[in-house]
Amino acid sequence: MLVRDRMSAPAVTITPDTVYRDATKLMRHGRFRRLPVVNETGELVGIVSERDMLHLSTSHGPALSVWELNYLLSSVEIRQLMTTKVLTTTADTPIEDAARVMADHKIGGVPVVDERNHVVGVITETDIFKTFVEMFAGGHPGLRLTLAAPEEQELLLELGKAISELGGSIVSVGSFHSDVSGSRGLVVKVRQAKKDQLIEVLEGLGDRVVDAREV
Repeated sequence: MLVRDRMSAPAVTITPDTVYRDATKLMRHGRFRRLPVVNETGELVGIVSERDMLHLSTSHGPALSVWELNYLLSSVEIRQLMTTKVLTTTADTPIEDAARVMADHKIGGVPVVDERNHVVGVITETDIFKTFVEMFAGGHPGLRLTLAAPEEQELLLELGKAISELGGSIVSVGSFHSDVSGSRGLVVKVRQAKKDQLIEVLEGLGDRVVDAREV
């Protein structure tokens, strides 16, 4: 799955001369937490976040009268608030790589740009969460198994064969780093297979069933 499959497009953008009040209205109306900033030719030049906007109003609010604050919010341009060093991704980037960038830098979303640095979309943590839910078939019934499997073992072929022989089918499968040395973790959701029979077969393949539950 690539970023293009889950990004929001077309992206809503603003320009550096957009005033604070207009940007705030746009964020509130669209429920955006960040807005890419583009120049007159459509190139990405910055990004402004909900936190940037809140910082301005809260830092100046106590020191200004209502009229002064209204004037400030109507005159301050986004160029004064935006971040110019922007982390980006591309539409052809694997979605897990985009998620890694966001996790490493502790940001909730990044603009998606093309080869001309034009913004073609935005990918956010919400899009990543929805992808995670879909990949693990969240909300769909089945038998959910967490396994600790030997790293050197070619498991998926044997796993699929064993489940098929019991009349079941795999709905989803994912792997993760295991705390057990020499093994990897797997999360598998299965339909139409009896729990006790399946656990017995998997244990016979050398897999340790860490957790098994009907969901």
